[in-house]
Amino acid sequence: MTERILIITLSNIGDLVLTTPVMEAAASRFPGTPIDVVADARSSALIAFAPYLGDLYHRRKRAGWMETWSLISRLRQRNYRAVIDLRTPVAAFLLRARQRLVKPRTLVGQQHAVEHHFAALRPLVGQMQPPPCRLYLTEKQRALAREQLAQLPRGALVAIAPGANWPGKVWPVEKFSALLTSLRAEVAAFVVLGSAADKEFGKELSRLEMPLIDLTGKTDLPGAAAVLAECQLFIGNDSGLGHVAAGVGTRALTLFGPGEPWRYRPWGVAHRIILAPGKDLNRLETEPVLELARTMLGETECALPR
Repeated sequence: MTERILIITLSNIGDLVLTTPVMEAAASRFPGTPIDVVADARSSALIAFAPYLGDLYHRRKRAGWMETWSLISRLRQRNYRAVIDLRTPVAAFLLRARQRLVKPRTLVGQQHAVEHHFAALRPLVGQMQPPPCRLYLTEKQRALAREQLAQLPRGALVAIAPGANWPGKVWPVEKFSALLTSLRAEVAAFVVLGSAADKEFGKELSRLEMPLIDLTGKTDLPGAAAVLAECQLFIGNDSGLGHVAAGVGTRALTLFGPGEPWRYRPWGVAHRIILAPGKDLNRLETEPVLELARTMLGETECALPR
């Protein structure tokens, strides 16, 4: 029987993307070994086409005990080479495995989430450094994204994500408008991305007289990832889409107000952040964002080959 590895990931979009370096490293260390994954149903769509993926199991964030035990019972039907639990310190020890690995309970200084996850993998990979986050797209997904963007002029595209999961993380939309107006002469067009909850932001930015397409609420997660792969730069608030951009090799510029940027910034040297004064995004002016965006547009290297 083929040996398998099981990785139990986190639920939120950005958190799931930040666990992909563990998946990549495990796949590199054990080539050809299927990697089963336990993940949230929505965010797991981002890893559905990873070449190392074995079976994908869904676990709801607020699942009750009976639902959780039912999943554990299914997983116990396999004897794993290793179970790597990035979510809890318990589940790995309820499963059948030659090796059970969990994250350390405490952080080491201002440790990035990727480094914290990777600490669980050390017994398997030794001193290997965490690779970039990586998401895989099908040619069909890429073709659909190109079709959606076909109406835009050719040239550099900048993706904008003006939403976030709570108001304190949202840079005022009028400042996004000012940013796009200032960048207009330097890029071909803008693409606005977000969930259905961000449609009002999309409508506001659509009023600008420039080449722009509003895709808020019009893509699923893999669709958004494929659109981001066609862009040269992502600019947005601290949200999952910045991590998705990084996962498809597009440079990400993330605006942080509240939060822990040292822990949750997009992983990799190609990506940049701006910290709002006093952690208040209302106090972040357009000029520093514009200056850094221009710098990043002038850079040629991406986080990953496309």
